[in-house]
Amino acid sequence: MKWYRNYILVFVIAGTLVIQGFRTEMPKVFVIGDSISIFYGPYLKKALSGFFTYDRKRGVGEAMQDLDNPVGANGGDSQMVLDYMRELQRDSTFTSDFFLINCGLHDIKHKSKEGPAQINLKEYKKNLSEIVRISNEMKIKMVWVNSTPVVDSIHNKRVPFLRFNRDVIQYNMAADSIMQAAGVPVIDLYTFTEKFIPQGYMDHVHYVEAVRREQADFIAGSLVAIKDCDDE
Repeated sequence: MKWYRNYILVFVIAGTLVIQGFRTEMPKVFVIGDSISIFYGPYLKKALSGFFTYDRKRGVGEAMQDLDNPVGANGGDSQMVLDYMRELQRDSTFTSDFFLINCGLHDIKHKSKEGPAQINLKEYKKNLSEIVRISNEMKIKMVWVNSTPVVDSIHNKRVPFLRFNRDVIQYNMAADSIMQAAGVPVIDLYTFTEKFIPQGYMDHVHYVEAVRREQADFIAGSLVAIKDCDDE
């Protein structure tokens, strides 16, 4: 029976090595996004288990101290995301197979009803085009997640700055056009999230836990489908 035990041992070791091999070969996805992405992040990481290695811009604790002030893990507006992408490009130790990127809600902030957006539409388009270009130069596949809806009447009576859903729609359309031209897949989180509004809000723009889980599952399914298409 000694030969039998040895055979079992070899089989177990070989199986372990195969499993480890699959683990090391899992593609890595690196997330850059606003506080919406921070909230669904833990559920996305879990949903992607076995398909992707998950990582994101660091500093979640810092970001959670003030969700409307983009610091730490909060990617902020498109100029901030572009600046961070440039940092990653200069970092010779950084590696990833996929970027999962979103920005927009901080771009459309207004100090007053008549005042300009924090990042105007022209600059937003320019920044997104640069983000795509850098991703291509880094040879990292980019996937875009569009911005979630805003209910003006709820949002604008709860915080000292304004957002308007007409801007969300306009900026999302501009992003869609840029991504389509560049061959970048778009995950339409806006349309997916509409059915949870307004009951799914926990405040002016963020979502309760149940909605975060749904968003994460939707994004994970989309990302796995995108990966599978690339593998074919």
